[in-house]
Amino acid sequence: MRMTVTEERFPLAEVFTISRGSKTEAAVLTVTVEDGGAKGRGECVPYARYGETLTSVTAEIDGLPERFTRAELQALLPAGAARNAVDCALWDLEAKQAGKRAWEVAGLAAPGPEITAYTLSLGTPEEMRAKAAEHGHRPLLKIKLGTPDDMARLEAVRAGAPTSRIIVDANEGWSAEVYADLAPHLVRLGVALVEQPLPAGDDEALMGLERPVPVCADESCHDRTSLMGLKGKYDMVNIKLDKTGGLTEALALKQAALADGFSIMVGCMVGSSLAMAPAVLVAQGALVTDLDGPLLLAQDRAEPLGYDEAGVHPPSAALWG
Repeated sequence: MRMTVTEERFPLAEVFTISRGSKTEAAVLTVTVEDGGAKGRGECVPYARYGETLTSVTAEIDGLPERFTRAELQALLPAGAARNAVDCALWDLEAKQAGKRAWEVAGLAAPGPEITAYTLSLGTPEEMRAKAAEHGHRPLLKIKLGTPDDMARLEAVRAGAPTSRIIVDANEGWSAEVYADLAPHLVRLGVALVEQPLPAGDDEALMGLERPVPVCADESCHDRTSLMGLKGKYDMVNIKLDKTGGLTEALALKQAALADGFSIMVGCMVGSSLAMAPAVLVAQGALVTDLDGPLLLAQDRAEPLGYDEAGVHPPSAALWG
C-alpha cells in the first residue's frame, strides 16, 4: 500500500470572516492511497482551534505504518484531521476495489440530495443585510456571530432574507447570560438553532438552562467519547469529519447520538468537494446539513459536488466513493 500526502490551496470567492479571524483560501491536505492498482482519496482541513497545522497533520500521517486496515487506523491515530483524510481515502479505495459505491460498502441506502445551509461571513450589519438579500432565495442561511453587536447583525440578516430559515453560530463567543438575553429575540426572528454559544471548556452553565432555541454542540463534540459530557447541556450535535477523524467514526457517532436523544447536524470546515463528499452520506436524514464549503470557493475539484434547489447531491464515483 502506497500513501502520499499533498498540500493544496483553493482560493475563496471572497474573504471569509468569523469571530476568530479571516481567511482568503482553503488550505487542505489530500491523501491518496494506492493498492493493487486501485486508488482512493480523502481530504482534511487542519484546524488551528484544535492545535492542528498542515505540518503537524502531515507528520501524523507520515508516521503511519506501511500497511494497515481501516479498522486498525482507528487506534493508530486520534480523532482529528489526519485520521479523517486517511479514513476517507481508505473508504474510497475499498469502494473502488469492490466495484461498489461507498454507501453500499457501508450498508447504507443510496443517498439523495440534502438541503444545505449557506454561511454568511461576519461583517457589519449593512454588509450582512446586503449578503442576506443576495442569498435570500436560499432556504437556509447560517450566520457567524459571537460579537457584542450580534443583535444588529441578526436583525439585518432577517430584514435582508425574510423567508429563509436562519441558524446561528456563535463560535464560543457568548456566555449563558448572553444566550438567555438573546433567546427571546432569536425566537422572534425565527432562528432555528444556535451552535456552540459558550466555550467548549466552559459550557457547564448550559446545564438545566432553559433553551427556547435549540443549542447544538460543535467544538464540544468530537467523537462518541464526547456524548456523555453533553447530556443536559445540548439538544443537538454537529458532526464534522475533521473532528470525528473520518467517516467510520462519524457514522458511529451519528447512531450513538440519535440513540442518546440528540438531533443531528452535519457540518464542515471550509474545504473542497472532496472533503464534503463522504459527509453527504452522514447527512442523510439529518435535521440540519451545513456542507457549503465548495460554494465559498473560487475554484473546486475537477469533479465537484452538484448543488441546486434540491440541495447538495451525493458525489460521483469520479470524485469519491
